[in-house]
Amino acid sequence: MNLGILISGRGSNMESILKAIKKQKIPIAPKIVISNNPDAKGLKIAQKLGVATKVIQSKGFTGTRWEYDQKIIQVLEENGVTPKNGLVCLAGFMRIISSEFSAKYKNRIINIHPALLPAFPGLHAQKQALDHGVKYSGCTVHYVDSGVDTGPIILQEIVPVKDGDTEETLSKRILAKEHIAYVKAVKLIAQGKVKIAGRTTSRAR
Repeated sequence: MNLGILISGRGSNMESILKAIKKQKIPIAPKIVISNNPDAKGLKIAQKLGVATKVIQSKGFTGTRWEYDQKIIQVLEENGVTPKNGLVCLAGFMRIISSEFSAKYKNRIINIHPALLPAFPGLHAQKQALDHGVKYSGCTVHYVDSGVDTGPIILQEIVPVKDGDTEETLSKRILAKEHIAYVKAVKLIAQGKVKIAGRTTSRAR
């Protein structure tokens, strides 16, 4: 299986995944890291880890979301990350992908969200959790479909909310769990252990 990763910033989840692959903990081949932001710090990190990079700038792009995504798909396919043998990881990619893209790569695109979905989808999930007074939050790795954070859930990690937590302190502890969860999810998929049935997933033994 071939891997493509989409980033917009530092890409700390990308870095965790690529380092795990380098240590031969995940049986997948990292082929390309694509950023919509030419100044993304994650580009240099990927290059240092020996992975090819490509910038497809979104700022100033006047076409539709699907027209932009077709540029991404072209680069993915040129690097062997296809709907048949590829996996695409969104790692801090600050764009909502088109429904056409998610349909073409159905069950081949995954994302990580800093909340226990289906609670608190969308932006500022950590603040949403604090505003609701929940006692536990965490992160969710899920498949990407045409909705916002609505695809089948692969796995979740729980983070207790502490008295006095701020959005910043909670986000920091959740991010540490994200690095673990995303690596675990990519490994399960690469090993062919994740089975999807409707909205639910199960792990093959």
